[in-house]
Amino acid sequence: MSLIRALGKDLEARSDDSLRALFAARPDLISPSVPDFAALAARASSRVSVQRALERLNRPQMQVLETLHLCTNTDTGHSASAEGLQKLIRGSSLATVQQILGTLQELALVHPAAPPHGSPPAASGHVFYLPAGALKDVVGIYPAGLGRSYTELVRLQPAFAQRAVPLVAELHRSGFAIHDATTPMEAALALQHWTASPEALRDILAAAPERTTALLARFRNWAMGAVPQAQRKASVLTEPADVGPVDWLLARGLLVPLDAAHVELPHSVGLALRGGAVIDDFTLAPPVPELGRTTAALRRNAALSAISETLRLVSELLHAVREQPLATLRSGGVGVREMRRLSEQLRIDQGAVGRLLELCGLAGLIRLDVDSSSWVQPPQLEWLVLPRQEQWLWLVNAWLASERVPSMVGQPVSTSPGTPAARSASGTTIAALSAGAQRPDAPVVRKRILEILHELTCEASAPDGAAPVLDAAAVLQRAEWSQPRMARRFSSLIRGVLAEADLLGLVGSGALSQLGSAFAEDNPDAALAILGEHLPAALNHVLLQADLTAVAPGYLAPALTKKLLVMADAEGHGPATIYRFSAESIKRALDDGFDAPALLRFLREHSATAVPQPLEYLVQDTASRHGRLRVGQAASFIESDDEAMLDELLAGPKAAQLGLVRLAPTVVASSAPQRDVAAALRSLGLSPSVDGTEPATHPRRAASPQESLRPVYTAPRLAPAAEDVDAQLHLLRQARDAVGHSPGAAAGSEAATQLGLEALQRAIRLKQRIQMNVVDSLGNASMEVVVPLSVSGGRVRVFDPAKETERVLSVHRIIDIEAAEELRQ
Repeated sequence: MSLIRALGKDLEARSDDSLRALFAARPDLISPSVPDFAALAARASSRVSVQRALERLNRPQMQVLETLHLCTNTDTGHSASAEGLQKLIRGSSLATVQQILGTLQELALVHPAAPPHGSPPAASGHVFYLPAGALKDVVGIYPAGLGRSYTELVRLQPAFAQRAVPLVAELHRSGFAIHDATTPMEAALALQHWTASPEALRDILAAAPERTTALLARFRNWAMGAVPQAQRKASVLTEPADVGPVDWLLARGLLVPLDAAHVELPHSVGLALRGGAVIDDFTLAPPVPELGRTTAALRRNAALSAISETLRLVSELLHAVREQPLATLRSGGVGVREMRRLSEQLRIDQGAVGRLLELCGLAGLIRLDVDSSSWVQPPQLEWLVLPRQEQWLWLVNAWLASERVPSMVGQPVSTSPGTPAARSASGTTIAALSAGAQRPDAPVVRKRILEILHELTCEASAPDGAAPVLDAAAVLQRAEWSQPRMARRFSSLIRGVLAEADLLGLVGSGALSQLGSAFAEDNPDAALAILGEHLPAALNHVLLQADLTAVAPGYLAPALTKKLLVMADAEGHGPATIYRFSAESIKRALDDGFDAPALLRFLREHSATAVPQPLEYLVQDTASRHGRLRVGQAASFIESDDEAMLDELLAGPKAAQLGLVRLAPTVVASSAPQRDVAAALRSLGLSPSVDGTEPATHPRRAASPQESLRPVYTAPRLAPAAEDVDAQLHLLRQARDAVGHSPGAAAGSEAATQLGLEALQRAIRLKQRIQMNVVDSLGNASMEVVVPLSVSGGRVRVFDPAKETERVLSVHRIIDIEAAEELRQ
């Protein structure tokens, strides 16, 4: 029976509670909804859906599933039972294997099947299973880390097929207990039988050179390895002392060369090295890393210090962007010149600047202005006036929900196909605020890393309140156990995520802080309360010194920092920033609208000490020399030799409306455009002449009114909504109760397509003839008997035995497929 039909029958026999659990674990099965159980089984058997399901399995579940895959054959229907699998999984018990198989069945990754042909009567009481049809494509060519069989290597590696017969003949002549062979397939079977047992392999390796055992140990978890000049030849008759372990293994076929630089350990050899067990490291308990310790006070202080420093730097960065927007590169992102400027202004390295820019960008604190192609601060930014703890919550919520990874800035650009990347000016690294820092899976990985940190912290908690110090290796070790199929994603992001979490105070002194634990438990309100209790309030005063400096004794309020940066230049590092006053900085404040009395009044109000006399003299002296030249704004002017007419005009009702200001006895300036001034004068009965034309203007697009930009984080929803599940269950039961319904029958097009592809792929693997009902371009149907060779991209390549030709057919033109007869080899 078809695997999809068998799975459809299994799903149809389940209760509503069992189906609800399945949809919660695999939400993609009902997104979008399916019309019947056959379509549900087809979707559950598809490659993409199986791949997503495997990403959520832990290591013991994957080990049992891979062992089942190796012990079964979905093409011939050869199934396996828990009793048979338990013998191949060292360290497991029958109850454990049965429980895991039950879990895999609930996930629709395996389904019950008939016992294999020729099973003893005692096996009739056992439950046998077959895996999902797409599992072979998803797990890859090395399930459980074991290589391919000799017969498969002979079939797929032409170079090894040519060498197999001479290799077996040389081994036979040398006195090894191996049968002679005349064809490559016979030679592969002979090699397979020669290395079939651990005892036989132990006898073979008894005469091996030194370091051979150590070399084979490197293939423990993966069957392929890199070896220079892998296709070199060595004789079996060569003494072990005269050759290295690689040459010795290649000469006896215990390693098979794949190309000039890679070799593969065949399946039977790898299985014998493991003592005949497919899995020899089975354990239900996750690994426990060796962790250091840090005190609760040190962890809390480090987290609060990081939060204060991040908020201070973000405030200064926003001020710098407000004063001078960031220009973008043609390829996108911020260039090295802008990064260097910000690094000097913020007094931090360029790597930290890149992370801060990304953090501000993903939080919406800066945005790309499409008119000027530069990054600017949005007008009336709400973040600037929020309390400190709410500013922090804004940043953390945005970070958790964002698909951008700030720590990727400055890393080499990936050259893998399909990876979005934007090069910096040097063409080798990812620029800040460019497309290269985009990772769609970042929110899920971040949330999972926080959960792992929380798990490890709870497991290693101490009565005295000491917290475990967690590094990337410990988190990655737990991630590889809990979700081994996600290990590559974790390994590429984990160090960056930990650095970003440290920047935001979710990690302090290497340990998960209370704030991080709150977010791991999806409780941001608790984190906000904790931070509001422990984070020191922002200061609203500085200490003025006689050396023309102002010392900030801690984190200053953003409004105070903003004004200080106008009238002084920041120096130093950390929260205790030093602001130095100079003639140039005082001129900057005067240009910004301050005058000498307002400046001194501001300094007296915000200083815990008296204003030093040198600073007061500096302000007054600079102000006395400021403003000797005045610059004003005028949109138009009125010139007339009749001074009395201008006097009357300035005293009239239109003066305020037009913003009239007298510049000279015969010249009056106006803040209104020429056209409005001329119209107003004509309404008074005057007849002015308009000189020249109005200057061209470049209107900017009006900013649409926006709601609050404050981000709100919601954890990635893994389970579908309850109403969607109820609607899907109703649809499935309705289809089951329909008149003429047959269990497992395919009614929808999705199920029919999957069944057709399943039949094609099985025929390709078995080299089997099939009978196809094919429709031509005119709609005429015809029955054809062909041998399918390959299927991909919606097309199938077939061999027509009657015409002895090959053809390519579109899959959508095939109405029905039926197995004809198996070809003779």
